[in-house]
Amino acid sequence: MPSLAIKLLAPFFIHAVPYKTRIFILVILSLFGMLCVGLSPKTSLHMKLGGIMMASLSSGLGEVSFLQLTHFYGEKQAIGGFSMGTGGAGIMGSFCFLAMTNILRMSSQSALLMFAAVPLGLPIMFFLVLPDNTTVARYHPFPEETNLAIDMDADFYPDSWVSHDIRRKWDMLILHVEESFRLLRPLIKPYMIPLCSVYIAEYVINQGISPTLLFSLNDLPRWLFRSYRDIYVAYGFVYQFGVFLSRSSVTFGFHFPKLYLLSLLQFFNVIIVLHQSLYDLPFTNIYPLMILILYEGLLGGLLYVNTFMSVSQNVRPEDREFSMACVGISDSFGIMIAGVLSIWLEMSLCTDQVRRGRDWCDVGA
Repeated sequence: MPSLAIKLLAPFFIHAVPYKTRIFILVILSLFGMLCVGLSPKTSLHMKLGGIMMASLSSGLGEVSFLQLTHFYGEKQAIGGFSMGTGGAGIMGSFCFLAMTNILRMSSQSALLMFAAVPLGLPIMFFLVLPDNTTVARYHPFPEETNLAIDMDADFYPDSWVSHDIRRKWDMLILHVEESFRLLRPLIKPYMIPLCSVYIAEYVINQGISPTLLFSLNDLPRWLFRSYRDIYVAYGFVYQFGVFLSRSSVTFGFHFPKLYLLSLLQFFNVIIVLHQSLYDLPFTNIYPLMILILYEGLLGGLLYVNTFMSVSQNVRPEDREFSMACVGISDSFGIMIAGVLSIWLEMSLCTDQVRRGRDWCDVGA
């Protein structure tokens, strides 16, 4: 929810916050978010939720900011690099967490405390490695004709207790909001709906169905799977690996603009894994299911990177920075919807499995 909230508000105010300031805000939110979760007692739910909220804010602000920054660099290199980086972060994070908790048997809190140092590298990369290329045409909230409308003679306003300056600022705000919605409308159907829908599908799989896609531990390698929880962690790594591969595709010249087709294929995956959870079919062991989850990650990552690549190619340069922020709302909105659905779905699927004599989802450990 915090990530979605900041993405919803960002198109209307984020242009007023310099990128350098955003970097330091990101570091503080990420660092303290992980420390809150890692250092909080097991019984302190409020502290853990506070840390998760800070991390979510950091994620939302970071995605919006770096998507906007891609406008200032070559579209193929910048969007491809951004997508590859987010995919790489997912696979490295999930692999390290898998290795620390499943193999090295570290606690989740210890793993989080080790990860808390990662955000400190962000300002180093931004200030010392990334070249300054922000002289390219960028988004301005008020076009010239709007400024002319604002700079009216003071006689336009009748005498009242409201000062002319306050009225002028209020009119500027109204004009800014109207201009923002004018630019937003053409983005909804071609970009925002397919991106939102694919995230609904894949996060329903990840959060609502995957925790119930379990197999007997006796049929799995003991060095990797010592509990049913470890199966879910492994699914997460395989999914992130697929995301990484597909998000890297634009860097190598592959562009697939048929976004609605990718979204439709992802919903077909939902049907398959839902059938697996309900009837233990079509897969009788974990390995073909992992291939399907890899494919799920490939579809999601492919739609993500091609959405922003299409925006970069089809939107005017002066509107591109704003458009990137608007389209970035879609994934968080889809994740929120999927999260609400998954609360009910996971409980229902687990209850059905327990009724059939399989209590693995209820046991967990």
